[in-house]
Amino acid sequence: MTSSLLQLTAAPDLVEQVYSRLLDAISEGTLPPGERLTQEDLAQRLAVSRQPVLQALRLLKKDGFLEDAPGRGLRVTQLDVGWIAQVYQVRGSLDALAVRLAAERGARLDDGVMSQGRLAENGRDVKAMIQADLAFHRAIYQASGNPLIAQSINLHWHHLKRVMGAVLQSSHQRQTVWDEHEAIASAIASSDVELAVRLVQQHAHEASVQLTARLSEQIQHLKTGAQA
Repeated sequence: MTSSLLQLTAAPDLVEQVYSRLLDAISEGTLPPGERLTQEDLAQRLAVSRQPVLQALRLLKKDGFLEDAPGRGLRVTQLDVGWIAQVYQVRGSLDALAVRLAAERGARLDDGVMSQGRLAENGRDVKAMIQADLAFHRAIYQASGNPLIAQSINLHWHHLKRVMGAVLQSSHQRQTVWDEHEAIASAIASSDVELAVRLVQQHAHEASVQLTARLSEQIQHLKTGAQA
């Protein structure tokens, strides 16, 4: 089945638009792992010339979202458990730094972020779950007062969104995730630095363990099905 992509209007920075649109599609699973992509097809589907598509594809390959396909063109890279575990290690370290800085300031996170998360938790919209989770962590990055943290982790979050989307499509969200978020936010607001750091490190570790385990199960299931 051919995935749908919205057409783009002409703009000076068209390469960035194409890159952003394709990256969102990959992160959200609209362009799934293994899907073959060609300049001609994408240019037609996005209603742009081939040149900005070519440049965007080169950037996506450099960032690890695309790889050479057998024969011709590129394909969306497969999800790799080891790679995702390494991404979580980086995210855990940056989250810990952000939480420490935010707690030192006694920052209070927007209540709307928590409300959005609880609403998503009780629903079945996977995209809403992922966006709510990302909004919570971005609120911490902003509260840290160090803009380099968000800039450093942004690319990693696109990789994490891929695995979160793949796993949440076929499993239930961890029921404790927003309880953990509330505990982290409370520790930050009360300036309990050590508790906040410990909680966010545990949170990242638990997310890594559970998501990579479920991803491993899915990959093994696909391999078993292919061999049957």
